Amino acid sequence: MSACPASLLKTTGLTKKYGEALVLRDGSIEVQAGEVHALLGGNGAGKSTLVRIIAGLVHPTSGQMEVNGQAYQPKSKRDAESVGIEIVQQEFNLISTLSVAENLLLTRLPAMGGVIRQKGLHRQAREALDRLGLHEIPTDAIVETLGVGQQQMIEIAAALYRQCRLLILDEPTAALSHAESESLFSWLDKLRAEGVGIIYISHRLDEISRISDRISFLRDGMMIGTYQAAELTTDEMVELMTGDHPHHEPREQSCTVHDRTADYALRVDKLSGGMVDDVSLDVHQGERLGIAGLVGSGRTELLRLIFGADHASSGAIYLSDDPTPKRFSHPREAVAAGLAMVTEDRKKNGLLLPQSIRVNTTLAAMVKRFSQSGLIRFPAENEAAEQFCQSMEIRCTDIEQATGTLSGGNQQKVVIARWLATDASVFLFDEPTRGIDVPARKRIYQLMETLAAQGKGIVIVSSDLEELFETCDRIAVMSNGKLVKTLQGTDMTHDAIMQAAFSGYLQQEAQA
Repeated sequence: MSACPASLLKTTGLTKKYGEALVLRDGSIEVQAGEVHALLGGNGAGKSTLVRIIAGLVHPTSGQMEVNGQAYQPKSKRDAESVGIEIVQQEFNLISTLSVAENLLLTRLPAMGGVIRQKGLHRQAREALDRLGLHEIPTDAIVETLGVGQQQMIEIAAALYRQCRLLILDEPTAALSHAESESLFSWLDKLRAEGVGIIYISHRLDEISRISDRISFLRDGMMIGTYQAAELTTDEMVELMTGDHPHHEPREQSCTVHDRTADYALRVDKLSGGMVDDVSLDVHQGERLGIAGLVGSGRTELLRLIFGADHASSGAIYLSDDPTPKRFSHPREAVAAGLAMVTEDRKKNGLLLPQSIRVNTTLAAMVKRFSQSGLIRFPAENEAAEQFCQSMEIRCTDIEQATGTLSGGNQQKVVIARWLATDASVFLFDEPTRGIDVPARKRIYQLMETLAAQGKGIVIVSSDLEELFETCDRIAVMSNGKLVKTLQGTDMTHDAIMQAAFSGYLQQEAQA
């Protein structure tokens, strides 16, 4: 008879209250050494609260934990790390003004006599990056100059470089390219073989099915149960997360054919700035244009140039039927002209976290809709905020709840609600469903469809090709700062997009 797998971590009856709000009612989970244990649940189900308790970042209101059969009561993240527990969170914890090497070895910088040994620092950092195949990231690069996907990989590299026994990954592939995700999965297989336990949170059910051994489900702060991953279909996973029976309806492919003579909502002509080089594209009224490409290809940078968040050195932007060429020097000019942008990093660029849901929802439209003669029209503001909370299905106590206390998915809904309040004519979405659960993701897709039906122009940047296939009428592909191809209809395939995504880098190598 084979021995039972060793129990690495066991939590029993964990609860967490914030004031009167009980956000975790029963966080009971057991993780074995050498397994990938997925943790699934909708936004606000308690997933992040549970793993933050395990990682020493949050203190439980009640309950017990054990590591290798010994009582475990961490007072801090350092306590958790001392027993080999590492966490890579959905929101980054890097110090943006420091170098990659300094972030990787922050808690154990190689020094002699109080002076950092630079050669040793960069040698060890290079080893940590190369372990994940991140050969292209310089160790001396300042973190804030890197894309979100690269920053995510640095967080993971730092955790793997330390000797961890339990690795917690919260939405690790949300900002990663296909190649980066594959590299991560390969390393998870190696860690599993070495006996490392892994708690894995993701809303991408295909990768959950692929890499996990067991799956535990949280719903409304309660642990519903633990199942063998091989025994569950994705429909059954959705049912366990939501409590609803799955609807077995065929997925409708986006097959809208737009009249190419229809009015433009947005036209970009030879726009350049930073790494973006001579990009031209058009979006018609009622059209959803996807932008694909590898992480670092210039997708986010293009949206920032259009929106005036970064400086464009040349080129022009045309809106609707206005023949006047534009180039925005500040986002407020873009907003006044009818543009809206849901940013990739909601906490850094999208929200005022200490402020209420009401303030965050109505801020962008305050002058236009909710003030008169310099005075805020509170009844109108409150009514609009309440309506958006209901229509976006934002889970909260009331509209005065601090936005920073919401789950990541609900925070994203607040960001989108803010721009809906402006009644913009063009919506720029950068990774709109990053960290969003399956039901909320479908809600956002429905919103995009509704906006398109109203004649809005929509641009969607996403690392998830399935998302682009499902939501977009055409897909433009960025590679090495250039827009290299635009696909539509049956030409929109995974292979065609990936070939185009690599083409700009292959041309660069050929010219070198």
